[in-house]
This record gives sequence, C-alpha cells and structure tokens, in this order.
Amino acid sequence: MTDTKLEPLYGVARLIKGIVLDVDGVLTDGKITYASDGSELKSFHVQDGSSLKLLARQAIAIAIITGRQSNIVERRAKELGITFVQQDVDSKASALDQMISNGFPASDLCAIGDDLQDLELFDHSAVSLNATVANAHPIILDRAQFVTQRPGGAGVIIELAELILRAKDRWPHA
Repeated sequence: MTDTKLEPLYGVARLIKGIVLDVDGVLTDGKITYASDGSELKSFHVQDGSSLKLLARQAIAIAIITGRQSNIVERRAKELGITFVQQDVDSKASALDQMISNGFPASDLCAIGDDLQDLELFDHSAVSLNATVANAHPIILDRAQFVTQRPGGAGVIIELAELILRAKDRWPHA
C-alpha cells in the first residue's frame, strides 16, 4: 500500500478509536472444517494477531462480533487479549450496542466484515469507517470505504492497521 492510495481515508481513519471484527471470512478464509469426531477447525493468520496487538498497543479498542459460536474464537480472542467478544448473535448492531454500554468506544469505529450480515455494522451510527476484504460479497465491496488487497484469512488486519496508524502518524515502520 502506498501513502497516496491511503491519503483520501486519512481524515476518518485518524479518528478511529476502535475496530469491530467479523471472524469467518475476515480473520479466517471463511471455510469451516469439521473433523470426523465432530470438532471444528479454523485457521488464523499470525499477521492478524500481531497487527491486532499493534493496534491495541496504540490504544485502539478491539472487538469481535460473529454470528457463529466457537470455542476456537474464544481461545484466539483470549490469546490476543480481546475482551469484547460477542458470538452467536442474530443482530450485529445489537451486539455492538451492548458492547458500547459495557465500555467499548461509542463513536469513531471501524467495522470490517465480508458478508451481508455485516451490513448492520456498516450502517451503525458509531461506525465511521467501513472496511472489507478483497474477496467479500459484492454488496459489501460496494459499501466499503476501504478494501484490503488480501483476501480474508490472509493477514488482512495489517493493511487496516497501516491505514489507521499512518493516519495517526503512529505507523512504526515508516
């Protein structure tokens, strides 16, 4: 990513206080594998983890909202120190409202999702930056202000972290 490509989004990205993440299709490639014993497998990219930690160290709050329930997501969130986690939700907007009432930032949020269920977050009054992955649903691609070059599950959060931290003049790799 080049600075000139990111500059039109710097005004809104500079103000971001928190990021709301979808899981399947953003932090993973969207595939769900079931083992013969019935257990579920998901793969997470290590670059997403390091990028989320980088953002957290820069006082950017992180939340996960997903429509599915998975012990794997709980484990990954715990590894990354993410305490705002809502799983098995029917309404992502309602889940975000609940997080806000529990101390998550109430404005200047970035939502990153890949599928139609994420439109609720894109339309939420607390969200000022809509982001998605390269292989998102066409409607999501059309509504997003920022689209990563990488597909979901391929370490997309580094691109979002670079946008936000460059806008705040806190990108450590300049």
